[in-house]
Amino acid sequence: MELVEATADDLDALVDRWYSLAQSMEPYDELNELAFADVDDVSDDGFRDHLDDESVTDYLVVHEGETIGFVTLREGRHPSRRYSRYLRIVNLAIDEPHRNRGHGAAVVERVRELARGRGCDHLKVSCEWHNEDARRFYRDAGFRPKQVDYAQPLE
Repeated sequence: MELVEATADDLDALVDRWYSLAQSMEPYDELNELAFADVDDVSDDGFRDHLDDESVTDYLVVHEGETIGFVTLREGRHPSRRYSRYLRIVNLAIDEPHRNRGHGAAVVERVRELARGRGCDHLKVSCEWHNEDARRFYRDAGFRPKQVDYAQPLE
């Protein structure tokens, strides 16, 4: 398994995979409701912006020459803390036919290597509170709960 940094040529693959991930998150909270009825309605502008943002990197997950997922990483800092430089896993999705084969764990291990290489001292990730599969996956990958995010729609 390898992570291949995405380019403008990969925008369609990123949008398709993001849309699938976003659809799977909809049942967990009303705030996850998609504004797009179809993947073809989704603009690639968000991922295009990532290409210009030095703190964000999108990678395609490639196994035996086939793209099987993607991961979005964002670098950040907490300058007043001992553990001050982090790499956040913003999105991690493995295509359905390739799940439960160790690819996600391999991605997390590769992200650890990238983080160390960038001088980061910790990783961050969040997932939907009621998404037991994701919570279990991250616990099994060595993550621990640290804080809880709250959200409130402003209607």
